[in-house]
Amino acid sequence: MMKIDKKIVQLAKLIKTSTHTVVLTGAGMSTESGIPDFRSRSGWWKNIDPLTVATVEALQSNYELFHQFYSARIEALAKCKPHEGYQMLANWEQNGLLHRVATQNVDGFHHQAGNRHVDELHGSILTYRCQQCEKEASKQAFIDKKHCSSCDGKLRPNVVLFGETLPEEAWNNALYHIQKADLVIVIGTSLQVYPVSQLPTMTNGTTVCINKEVGVEQSFFDLVIEGSAKETLVNVNQLL
Repeated sequence: MMKIDKKIVQLAKLIKTSTHTVVLTGAGMSTESGIPDFRSRSGWWKNIDPLTVATVEALQSNYELFHQFYSARIEALAKCKPHEGYQMLANWEQNGLLHRVATQNVDGFHHQAGNRHVDELHGSILTYRCQQCEKEASKQAFIDKKHCSSCDGKLRPNVVLFGETLPEEAWNNALYHIQKADLVIVIGTSLQVYPVSQLPTMTNGTTVCINKEVGVEQSFFDLVIEGSAKETLVNVNQLL
């Protein structure tokens, strides 16, 4: 336990002395709020690999399955809320200790907790559009499986599906701040999804990883803390 405590102290010191701090979050941040990590085997929906559902191909050729999958995710999200760790990050931003959040998560929890400078690298499941003409649509229209009011196209959440490119503005913002940062804290991601997996390598600053499971992907970090995102952030916050 002392080893972890020393690392918590070390991270708190890094945050205090940093002039530009960026946080990058992944699914491990959301799972502690009760949201399933649908990329993990235990989180698979109906035992189906999301790689076969969260795709443009599924949207176009098997819309029934695509719609069921995202409707289930939207329903699960409605029952969850940001945990205390999210509030810590919002507090750090308000106190000038955190300058940017980049996230792979689509749940909007960073905004909900109070962060204002957030780049959603994989889009948002809270807004919707037509796949064909890109006209905005309402959540209810998507849930009700309605078609686009303009072109009769299929509706979808504004998430980045497998095979699609990331939102250019979000990516450019995240890259700019990470290249500018002297501290990058990566929370709750195994860095297996390209191109976000490359971001921590694009800084000259100190890199920190907080994750429940630590593997070879984390070996290049300057500081690795194995543990709960929520608990770690709360503990660090007590030292700031």
